[in-house]
Amino acid sequence: MVSILALALIVTAFTPMSKAKAAEDPFNVNAKAAILIEASTGKILYSKNAEQRLPIASMAKMMTEYLLLEAIAEGKVKWDQTYTPDDYVYEISQDRSLSNVPLRKDGSYTVKELYQATAIYSANAAAIGLAEVIAGSESKFVEKMNAKAKELGLTNYKFVNATGLENKDLHGKQPKGTGPDEESEVSAKDMALLAQHLIKDHPEILETSSIAKTKFREGTDDEMDMPNWNFMLKGLVKEYKGVDGLKTGSTDSAGSSFTGTAKQGDMRVIAVILNAKGNLHTARFDVAKKLFDYAFKNFTMKEMYKKGQQIKGHENIEVDKGKDKEVPVVTKEAFSVPVKNGDEKSFKAKVNIEKTKLEAPIKKGTKVGMLTTSYSGDEKDYGYLNKDQSGVELITKTGDEKANWFILAMRSVGGFFAGIWGGIVDTVKGWF
Repeated sequence: MVSILALALIVTAFTPMSKAKAAEDPFNVNAKAAILIEASTGKILYSKNAEQRLPIASMAKMMTEYLLLEAIAEGKVKWDQTYTPDDYVYEISQDRSLSNVPLRKDGSYTVKELYQATAIYSANAAAIGLAEVIAGSESKFVEKMNAKAKELGLTNYKFVNATGLENKDLHGKQPKGTGPDEESEVSAKDMALLAQHLIKDHPEILETSSIAKTKFREGTDDEMDMPNWNFMLKGLVKEYKGVDGLKTGSTDSAGSSFTGTAKQGDMRVIAVILNAKGNLHTARFDVAKKLFDYAFKNFTMKEMYKKGQQIKGHENIEVDKGKDKEVPVVTKEAFSVPVKNGDEKSFKAKVNIEKTKLEAPIKKGTKVGMLTTSYSGDEKDYGYLNKDQSGVELITKTGDEKANWFILAMRSVGGFFAGIWGGIVDTVKGWF
């Protein structure tokens, strides 16, 4: 009897812990840190040690790519703009222990050639060349990297060069203001945020990051193969349906790391894996597969409201001194959220009105609040990358001009007589 009681106590003591552990980590992620998000909303589907700043190796080139694509969009840099390597870039390009396309000291290379070498083959000297094109020097470019990180909302980051290499590999010529033993470090959560911005702000990145293999300087004496290190792309050894980016990274300290994205149906997810345990070249993809499988097998996108739809109980907002006394309120965009299969009833729309009255004149599309979600289920809720991304704006469907003096005067007169009439009615009611 005592033995049975003891066994029951043991089972009781350990069962809740096992359930809690299972709920916290639905599968064993063998990496130092990882995060999985739905790309359009920033909803976190899984997280492990995601806020710790860790080495990211060549995934730092994602920030280099962002700054280049931004400069292209702003007309500050052109794709056919040419660049001739300086002594530093030439020297790094000849280091075959690093991922590189060898550059000639007197060579002339287009920005597009350097970009493709950086994004596909992770060529380090090419990335430094781009940094010099954009900022004049890698040192100044590093300042831009950190400034942009802050602007994009990253919080746990430190960029020390344009490549993600450990500074000790830069032949003693690391950017000014950085130490010889430093390297770029970013949390998994911030890498996911950078990836989300890269895809949203410059979706053309996927046209290049999805190229499994190409050639550098094809048809010249410098022609060489440029295979993509992302083995999950179509046709490669770890192929996974829908994968089209983004960037791998590996150094002694960063281990096997990867920021990957895949789209199936109407859902795109982003996974970040830092320092996966196992084979340096493939461990990151094994973890990514687990994360992608978890997302696509267990979650679907649920459209809660369409673009331009009104919310019951919040159809209009009052306008002071306007031609119209109120204007309709609608959703700025369609409102969809990733919902775990079978857990649909746990998600409900939540309206947050920031302004209860507007003063004319107002423009069409004026923001009056946010439409978000609340969750009441039993699953672990990891939240969002950014609270500001957790919903869609509620805006005015139309504008409203300021009413002229005559209309305002008539309203005042009407309000005056309405007040008198209301007083009479109340008095009469009192008689009875």
